[in-house]
Order: sequence, then structure tokens, then C-alpha cells
Amino acid sequence: MKFGIVVFPGTWSDTDCYFAVHDILNQDAEYVWHKDTNLDKFDCIILPGGFSYGDYLRPGAMAKLSPIMNSIKEFASKGKLIIGICNGFQILCESGLLPGTLIKNTTLQFRCQWTNLVVTNNDTPFTNTCDKGSILNIPISHGEGNYFIDNAGLQQLYENDQVVLQYSDMNGVITDQYNPNGSVNNIAGIISKKRNVIGMMPHPERSCEAILGSTDGNKIFESIINSIDGKLIKEQQ
Repeated sequence: MKFGIVVFPGTWSDTDCYFAVHDILNQDAEYVWHKDTNLDKFDCIILPGGFSYGDYLRPGAMAKLSPIMNSIKEFASKGKLIIGICNGFQILCESGLLPGTLIKNTTLQFRCQWTNLVVTNNDTPFTNTCDKGSILNIPISHGEGNYFIDNAGLQQLYENDQVVLQYSDMNGVITDQYNPNGSVNNIAGIISKKRNVIGMMPHPERSCEAILGSTDGNKIFESIINSIDGKLIKEQQ
């Protein structure tokens, strides 16, 4: 399979994502400049972390106007896979591909730390190699990772089983104490209704080697590979 890793002015996690999927998981990968518009050769698009356009106005508010975003919306409409990480999550929300928004951390501090994530939904292309209720140790690095959605929207998320990851303790207990940014209901990652677009604030590409402290991030990318490879096998049969 082939990953496309989108690069906006100010993106900085693109090389980490490339290293994770290409060097560690041995997948084909290619950088995609934000002015490119042809995504036909890709199976999955990664919107990496960083500070696209310097996070002017709001994080992701200017990136959503880049030429590539119309192609990404078309890519999503075809049911193809998209993962937005940190700033990528912010861009997906700003562009309307995911509901809700990301606002300043309640501490008003930039937080760069390890977090535990409980997998609340493993029936997705991004978490299918995880057990439901299992814990992933993946770090965050953001100043505006506080996920917010109104009560009606939150109810819809739960009705549609769109909440995928939540901040927790090492045993999966979800409390305010283990909420690093103030996100409503400790939400760390959500998925679209069609199950093909995910946004998450923690950085799986930063937990892909034991020397970094965890390899749990690989499970996110391995789930994508598992999903695509399984689909390709079915198409060939």
C-alpha cells in the first residue's frame, strides 16, 4: 500500500510519519505538497502534526483553504482512509471532515508528555489490531488540543460510536486527573460516521520504536495496513 504524507508550510511531523510507515513498517510512502491536487495513487493520506501556516487565526484555519483540501475531501467521499494527527486533527475539524473543534488547553500551557489512551472502539480501520479496552502509551505535543463539541454533537458521537480513543490512567480509568488538555469526556481521537477519517491529538509516529519508550503507535499504522491489505486481497479474489 502507499501512504501520502501532506506537507503544509509549518508542518514538522511529516518526516517522523514517513520514518514510521516507510522505515519501520516497510510501506511505500511519499510526501505530498499542499499545492498538489492528485491523490489517485495513494491508499491512505496522513495529515501530520505541526503549525500549518504558523497557526494564524486558529490552528488549521488557513490550511483548510489549501488547494489540496478539495482533493482530500473528494478522497474521503470515496471512502478512502485519512488520518489527521495533532495539527492534522485540527485541520480535519476546521475543514468539516470531522465534527467539533480544538481549542486552547485548559492549563493554557503547551503540553509535551506521555499519555495513556484507552481504545473505546476497535471496530475501525485505524484500531482493528487493538483489543477494545486496551491501553496505548502515546505522547502528546500541543497547546490547543482541548477537544470541544456541544452537547448535541457529543450525543451524536456516542450514538454513532465515533469516539475511538480517550485519555485514561494506565488501567483504562477515565478521570479528570488524566486529562492533559481539558478535552470533553477525555476524548483523544474520533472517527467520521463513514469510519474512514480519524483525527487524534496524540502522536503515534513518536511511539514506534522501543528506544523512544513505546511501540504502541505502530498499532495505529498497522491497523491501517491491515485494513488496506485485506481490502486489496478481497478485490483480487
